[in-house]
Amino acid sequence: MKKNVKDALILTLITLISGVSLGAVHEITKNPIKQAREKATQDAYRNVFEKADSFSKVKGFDKKEATSLIRKKGYKDDEILNAMNAVDKSGKHLGYVITVVSHKGYGGDITFSMGVTDKGVMNGYSITEIHETAGLGMRAASDDPKSDKDFCDQFKGLKVGKLEVVKGTGKKKTDIDAMSGATITSRAMTGGVNAGFEYYKSKLVSGGDKNE
Repeated sequence: MKKNVKDALILTLITLISGVSLGAVHEITKNPIKQAREKATQDAYRNVFEKADSFSKVKGFDKKEATSLIRKKGYKDDEILNAMNAVDKSGKHLGYVITVVSHKGYGGDITFSMGVTDKGVMNGYSITEIHETAGLGMRAASDDPKSDKDFCDQFKGLKVGKLEVVKGTGKKKTDIDAMSGATITSRAMTGGVNAGFEYYKSKLVSGGDKNE
């Protein structure tokens, strides 16, 4: 009986020590992780708007409202996470950075930021979270040395519209050639960009305040 009590006390002590240790590690790593994510986000903004000097949240942006808007338009597998104004050094408004998450990636969610100018032209995209297969879907990461530049560059200079993934070489400006061996990832990215375009058309260029 005494042995059982002793064993139980030892297990309880081990559990308490483990819990305290994990809590301490969490507190130590919490801020560095937050800072790393914030840096990745800011880097993504600048990757898609090199001429911008600063970014500010679009006034009145609401994640649930934005996502509800695009889903009513048929984009059931995407979310709009954020929308930022891109401004140059003189204070001139250049366009918007829209952050989108697609839930249709082969390996899970793909989160990326896309830049769209006030003239409705896409600068490109920058991925901040992706879990696709190495050497295949991972090639969609535009700022990765091993990225598929041919795929990524297709989105630069495109005017807001409805894009469509095709296998082989597309004939229309709105055709996006799929990455070889990564059609699912190609469709997830293209669908996410279309969702971002929809939000841009429906909300950002339809009037309303820009700065928060």
